[in-house]
Amino acid sequence: MPENVDKLANPHQLVLNLPYRPAVGREDFLVVPSNEEAVDAIDAWPDWQHHGLALVGPAASGKSHLASVWQASSRAIFISTGDLSTKKVPEFLTSGAVVIEDLPGEGLDEPALFHLLNLAREGDASVLLTSRTPPAHWPIKLPDLASRLRALPLAALNPPDDDLLQSVLIKLFSDRQLLVEVSVIKYLVVRMERSIEMAANLVAALDEAALSRKVKIGQRLAKEVLENLQSGID
Repeated sequence: MPENVDKLANPHQLVLNLPYRPAVGREDFLVVPSNEEAVDAIDAWPDWQHHGLALVGPAASGKSHLASVWQASSRAIFISTGDLSTKKVPEFLTSGAVVIEDLPGEGLDEPALFHLLNLAREGDASVLLTSRTPPAHWPIKLPDLASRLRALPLAALNPPDDDLLQSVLIKLFSDRQLLVEVSVIKYLVVRMERSIEMAANLVAALDEAALSRKVKIGQRLAKEVLENLQSGID
């Protein structure tokens, strides 16, 4: 357990230094050890090797957030695997940057993806691919594409462990000047989705609910808000 948890009553004693990263149209992106490698890789653009990057991580680990952050800098366009076709590739690359999310997807047009990666290198464009698994694990049948994908730099987003998630919640609450009992923090950690995104959403929702009802954030409110968030209810 982090040593600062029992000092929650005095948020000024927290020693965490977790910077926010603005994401276009979304919540602030919180940089933590589990995603720092991926953030550094995004920041390395436009000096990407092979003009591409594979961003890999489990569901809700922040891949779409980082893709949005990169889009704000690169002016990239987002396309789906269903959009891919050899004929459309030159059109996609006119922006100079492309994001393809949730690869490999169903019915991936392998020649089109190979053509896209080749033209990006030749035209000094950039391609960001996101997936839950590394490209080396994709069921690629085209040998040249498999080779090209293996050559792409890979950045991993890892889910936070209990200690990190607990520390992140403490910081997010303290940033909003909210005093929350340790028992409530622990209640949330073992029941919430394992992601920094959920932590940020949860703290914001609890803050709003407590303010509107003029109540403290206790376990009853935490249970209600968490259940609503995880069931997709606003």
